[in-house]
Amino acid sequence: MDGAHDMGGVAWSGPVRPEPNEPPFHAEWESRVFAITLAMATPGGWNIDMSRFARENRPPEDYLSKSYYEIWLAGLEQLMLERQLIAADEIAAGKSLHAAKPVARILTADNVEATLRRGGPTEREPARPALFAAGDRIRAKDIHPPTHTRLPHYVRGHIGRIERVLGCHVFPDSNAMGAGEDPQWLYTVTFEARELWPDATDPNLTVSVDAWEPYLERA
Repeated sequence: MDGAHDMGGVAWSGPVRPEPNEPPFHAEWESRVFAITLAMATPGGWNIDMSRFARENRPPEDYLSKSYYEIWLAGLEQLMLERQLIAADEIAAGKSLHAAKPVARILTADNVEATLRRGGPTEREPARPALFAAGDRIRAKDIHPPTHTRLPHYVRGHIGRIERVLGCHVFPDSNAMGAGEDPQWLYTVTFEARELWPDATDPNLTVSVDAWEPYLERA
């Protein structure tokens, strides 16, 4: 979707300023938000793309006023509200006010390490051959999907080349909507910086993104 989260390459976002020796979390509550978000996916039944969309699908003034893990918390609240696992008055109160809802599964403490190590592999068996090969000249489609997508706004409509074929993977645009995994071929696509930003001063600068096949067309 088009939203405040997709700020790569936009003039108003400013430069990225890495924090030297940045810790994984800046406060104890951030680690709790991270842990609860991962744990609640088991009883909640949502997938990673639904979780990303819940964080992205916020008004710009709300998204830009929150810190990274405040956005995670807001997304978690939305996912739980949608599935009636909590109520709005409980969010306002910051505590449980009603009886717990029954769920099919939970993530138990003794399964946490194995779950984190296993992760969520996304590679799937392809149903058809890849449309593109390394070296092919392509154009990123100028799309504006209403829900989660992994195609950055700044490459849409621009020409690049296939650098690598990465296999067939779960398609996030479909997965985020609960419409199935719809596996699609995934590619690393390289764009010249001057193709994306005509005023780029370094002629050797390139930008690479990983893009699913439905995002691309031959140029």
